[in-house]
Amino acid sequence: MIEQTFRVDGFKEQLRESLQRETLNSRAVTIVRHGNVYTCGDQDEMVYFIKSGKIKLLMLSPEGKECLLAIHSAGDVFGELCLSGSGSRLETATAMEESILRTIPRSQFLARLDRDSLLEGFVRYLAVRIADQQQVIANLVTVDSEQRLGKTLLELARTLGKTDQQSTSIEVKISHNELSEMVGTTRPRISLFLQRFRNLGLIDTNLDRFLVVKGKKLTDYLALREGGHASAPRDNSFRNRPAIRKALFAKQA
Repeated sequence: MIEQTFRVDGFKEQLRESLQRETLNSRAVTIVRHGNVYTCGDQDEMVYFIKSGKIKLLMLSPEGKECLLAIHSAGDVFGELCLSGSGSRLETATAMEESILRTIPRSQFLARLDRDSLLEGFVRYLAVRIADQQQVIANLVTVDSEQRLGKTLLELARTLGKTDQQSTSIEVKISHNELSEMVGTTRPRISLFLQRFRNLGLIDTNLDRFLVVKGKKLTDYLALREGGHASAPRDNSFRNRPAIRKALFAKQA
């Protein structure tokens, strides 16, 4: 998994440099906070490169319930599903903060990848994205909502975080509602679990009001929750804290 993450991150850097060259003279598009780049059903054949800002991708159920699929930040691309040729967008892309984007027609995008010998890497990158989505689906079926929240925070920290020696700050303000959309549970339960994580020292909030994730502690806590008595964490002092032992074996509502 570490090797796979390294390879994906390395490719993303190559892709970022390639698209920066491709869009150097193209017109920048500014999307205001909460503005839509496109909505479900739009006919759109553009790939989008984020120069600055944060974009979230959402899908809506027939009843209007939102499911947050992903959050993308500066240097990322999104909208690649237009490469399938389906024509219509299946999701809605919304700016979480004022964002500056550059657009690339799908034919031009593919030509650039070919010119820079990035097509094979892009296929691998998409395969990893598909595997990540499959894991999310599996978690929705097999993992309880507290564990799903923990795994979601770890993934957000990995993709959006700024890391120091002991923790990672997620440098985008994500509401409890948005977390509930990602995890597939209610907002009150998200608030309950976040408070529990804070009480156990697994997360914190910094002076900029960004969420700080203590990655090792949270990973160990989730391992204990998943494995019960049989799974011993690496940090024994962490495991033996009374508050954590009590939380581990509390029944979920």
